[in-house]
Amino acid sequence: MSVASSDECRDFLAAHPQVKFVEVFFTSMTGVPRGKRLRVHELQAIYDYGRFLPGSILVVDTVGADCEETGLVWEDGDADRRARPVPGTLTLAPWLGPDVAQVMLSLYELDGTPNDLDPRHVLQRVLDRYAADGLTPVAACELEYYLVDIERGPNGELLPAKSVLTGQRPTGIQVYGLPELEANAPFLRELWDTADVLGVPLEGAISEFAPAQVELTLKHKPDALRAADDAVLYKRAAKGVALRHGCEATFMAKPWADRAGNGFHVHVSFNDHNGVNLCAAEDPEGSELLRHAIGGMKALLGEGMAILAPNANSYRRFKANSYAPVAPTWGVNNRTVSLRVPAGPAPTRHVEHRVAGADGNPYLVMATLLAAAHHGITNRIDPGPAVVGDGYAAAAKENVRLPSNWFAAVDLFEKSEVLADYLGERFVEMFVSVKRTEQARFFEVVGQLDYDWYLRNA
Repeated sequence: MSVASSDECRDFLAAHPQVKFVEVFFTSMTGVPRGKRLRVHELQAIYDYGRFLPGSILVVDTVGADCEETGLVWEDGDADRRARPVPGTLTLAPWLGPDVAQVMLSLYELDGTPNDLDPRHVLQRVLDRYAADGLTPVAACELEYYLVDIERGPNGELLPAKSVLTGQRPTGIQVYGLPELEANAPFLRELWDTADVLGVPLEGAISEFAPAQVELTLKHKPDALRAADDAVLYKRAAKGVALRHGCEATFMAKPWADRAGNGFHVHVSFNDHNGVNLCAAEDPEGSELLRHAIGGMKALLGEGMAILAPNANSYRRFKANSYAPVAPTWGVNNRTVSLRVPAGPAPTRHVEHRVAGADGNPYLVMATLLAAAHHGITNRIDPGPAVVGDGYAAAAKENVRLPSNWFAAVDLFEKSEVLADYLGERFVEMFVSVKRTEQARFFEVVGQLDYDWYLRNA
């Protein structure tokens, strides 16, 4: 994996003399960007030598607390690792002001070895397996999210954001509704402009299957690592731009119990060394290679759920007849299955992986599904017959399901020999440790539902 050159920094600063501050950030296991805001005169040294950051940030939980059980806090002396800039990610950050820039970081050991707990390096480890076989994954991400009010309702409830144009709060579903997009036009316009500044290939928007829910797509790239970078940069930008318009963008998997969840769909195909799509075929089911990739994805869906659905709330999203899949199923032009081969001309043939929630870490989601696909291609795994019609009914008939709760998913992930081989045994061990720490902390909290159910009835 390459690191950015010192010339990149000098050229950027020469072109943007107005910059006074730079936010440098690293994406931890939980997918939360963490870093520092620096004065601009500190930036060149990061490109020349790197920046030392405590190793404990690799294994903090979702709220940024240490996970001592990992052994990377006190036992390790909270030793520093070296952070280096990711090439091509030094840009202006318009939502933070005209004098602010940002750059992504990756973590390395002091001897220059890529840190095996950095999610970018975990993904690169998987991509190296493809490169050794002369294959290049082509990937794109779709993320669903809600625009919600910053302030809560009178009873603490979450509220869809009011339009700055109409002053109205959306109430109906209005899937693919144009007035709903037009009501959010100022936000969308600034988001697209910001994405252009960041070099993120953000494309069209739709009004999704709930009030105030939107989805924008990112363009396919023959570089899965940069496609994941795009998703991280896009999420950060969407949150920042939303605040400028008086609301919050939330990628929480299931903000409302009675409304659609937020999915993270990943579209993948595989090129040869000449850039030819090896999934292409006149058959709507795609080529033999695509079927094998789907076979691997299907076989490892359960074992990868801890990555695809990393939080307690993630599992509230998986319900029958909800457009969120509940079983390891696949089909053609069918949104009721987990792994969908979309309609389209033969050269565009690919698979859409529909299981992950928008709360997933883009690097780890990409690494997990590509590991599964490579496993399927290598071992020529047959996915079985495609589901025709209602995938939820087919799953119920066959009595097959994905892990339905956080604890079961983490336990299954811990036991996966295949994913440990691809992602790294130490990474799996540390990820499981972080998630078990989160589980303990989450269930220590006594919430309102405890009182409603048990205060008088226990």
